[in-house]
Amino acid sequence: MNKSEKIWMNGELIDWNDAKIHILSHVIHYGSSTFEGIRCYETAKGPAILFLDAHIKRLYDSSKIYRIEIPYSMQELKDAVLDTIRVNGHKSCYIRPLVYRGQGALGVNPHLAAIEVAIATWEWGTYLGEDVLETGVDVRVSSWNRLAPNTLPTWAKAGGNYLNSQLIKMEAIMDNYAEGIGLDINGYVSEGSGENIFVVRDGIIYTPMSGQSVLAGLTRQAVIHIAKELGYEVHETSIPREALYIADEIFLTGTAAEITPVRSIDKYPIGNEMRGPVTETLQSHYLKIIQTGEDPYNWLTFI
Repeated sequence: MNKSEKIWMNGELIDWNDAKIHILSHVIHYGSSTFEGIRCYETAKGPAILFLDAHIKRLYDSSKIYRIEIPYSMQELKDAVLDTIRVNGHKSCYIRPLVYRGQGALGVNPHLAAIEVAIATWEWGTYLGEDVLETGVDVRVSSWNRLAPNTLPTWAKAGGNYLNSQLIKMEAIMDNYAEGIGLDINGYVSEGSGENIFVVRDGIIYTPMSGQSVLAGLTRQAVIHIAKELGYEVHETSIPREALYIADEIFLTGTAAEITPVRSIDKYPIGNEMRGPVTETLQSHYLKIIQTGEDPYNWLTFI
């Protein structure tokens, strides 16, 4: 992991190695945290953060769902993100805001635990590997299902929710796949361990509904917006597992994964086992924004 100089922690910029929590912090025992993954890009117009406002808003939404009251305003956290990037001298980086329950309670009832906030930034390359934005990745359908409705709230980006994601990811890695795809409680396609999924068939784009145990991804929303603007037909709908095997194209989206094509699922080749034309078109429009800084949607916050 590429260390940076400073981490913002509870209102102060401290040295990376000093950013520590107590072993009896509630979050360690019960997964009681909410977080975001954000990217800052080195555009032709200078460093810029993608979807900063939307990410911070989702952090507050996730925290509200888990009854966590963040002791800072949204503007204070956005300013803290900018300060952390500046002090570390990043031109591009990954940004991890984290809200967690600290000391004060060690039981299922968390209300006496202190609410603490940290923001870390570091340099991080392509999430699923180098060159995958063109060559694609091999994935498998996981034996682990995604969370059932009314068990854990999947709209909340919460630490404990990602135990399920870890099982999906580890299983895929152990079987020599880059990623796993979880099905929902009814056996329909849900999402990857950390990415949303899109399926292209006969020029029409399909993606699971937000109620099918998926995180409402910001890259997902951006892709839907761009696709509709380009004239593509986009359906948010239930996708049966077998639809994956006969798709013309499949791609994964996420802050870390960006727009990553899938070349095979369960060893079924997808299309020509390389990035398809719809995926390439959407990639091109998305990457143009973060490479040039030309932003018609006001998605970028310049440093």
